[in-house]
Amino acid sequence: MFRFDPYSPAVDADPFPFYRTLRDEHPCFWSEEANMWVLSRYDDIVTALNDWETYSSASGNLMDEMPNRAGNTLGTTDPPRHDRLRGIVQFAFTRKAVEGLVDPVRASANRALDAVSGERSFDFVADFSSKVTVDVLFGLFNLPRENERMIRDKAVLMVQSDPRTRQKGPEHLAAFQWMSDYARQLVELRKREPGDDLITALIQAEVNGEKLADREVQMTITTLIMAGIESLSGFLTMFALNLADHADARRRLAADPALIPDAIEESLRFNTSAQRFRRCLRRDVTLHGQTLREGDFVCLAYGAGNRDERRFANADVYDIGRKPKGHLGFGGGVHACLGTAFARLASRVAFEEFLTRVPEFRRVQEQLPWMPSTTFRSPIRLDLAVA
Repeated sequence: MFRFDPYSPAVDADPFPFYRTLRDEHPCFWSEEANMWVLSRYDDIVTALNDWETYSSASGNLMDEMPNRAGNTLGTTDPPRHDRLRGIVQFAFTRKAVEGLVDPVRASANRALDAVSGERSFDFVADFSSKVTVDVLFGLFNLPRENERMIRDKAVLMVQSDPRTRQKGPEHLAAFQWMSDYARQLVELRKREPGDDLITALIQAEVNGEKLADREVQMTITTLIMAGIESLSGFLTMFALNLADHADARRRLAADPALIPDAIEESLRFNTSAQRFRRCLRRDVTLHGQTLREGDFVCLAYGAGNRDERRFANADVYDIGRKPKGHLGFGGGVHACLGTAFARLASRVAFEEFLTRVPEFRRVQEQLPWMPSTTFRSPIRLDLAVA
């Protein structure tokens, strides 16, 4: 009997055979382990993303949600409240132009590369992707540098789950509480001492006479730190893994950096870090012969939809010339990722520097250690040998 357990280390290591079975044989599947339905076909996922009135995010969008987060962030609210939050947060982001991050990302990437210059191998996660993302986000938020390692570790713990108990463990909940408390302290500090940073911009942003409540700012900062550190670092790592596994593509990018943006889009489709998010049904739905009831949770398996050959020809092939329009690497609908421009820019600039200085590399481990998470997927460590 087929089972799909998003807590399984086997799914962490390679979800794609499971996704193929889901798409072909069980396109609307009840997972006992996750206690929710799983949608795996591209068209079904896009339909759900565009129908927030049926597939609601107000009960949380992470597969294993954090306490008190639902209803206080962009990803965990529906219109009209979502529209208000998005408008104000988007306004705050425009005050800190994305283009202004080019030089900080480039400088951070080169500092990380300087530290491993001359090494025959290094861990891409610890030595590059996490360093760059933490460094850039600390600059964006103007955070005290002495907290770098602590915040990175807490952000990584927040997105994990315990595969044995199939839920968030005490250490994961404690990490979220620590980050939430830290964000609250930052809000209080910036209200007393405003600065030229994103936290101050979020506090001061006003659209049509409305501002964010302190609790909304706190939860937005908590989510942005988590997403910025883990999602971006995870994607950079997955991009490096894709290039390590596809030498021809890597050499083409090293020879012509203008191809990097297209390769980023293909990596977001082919093998990205954002794999699965959930919704809660507000009405009964009949789909593929199954009746999904109001109140049921539904998993939208982005990673499966991105490999759906009903949408993408030769979907299991990594093709940096594909230009995969409509991929689900950043979600979609009203809840499409707000940080897409930042993520694309940071990834492009970081890899322009990386491939200039490290054009030839291969991965050392055959079997990678994967982060235990029902929502995100990336290696905890990725050792690369430099040619």
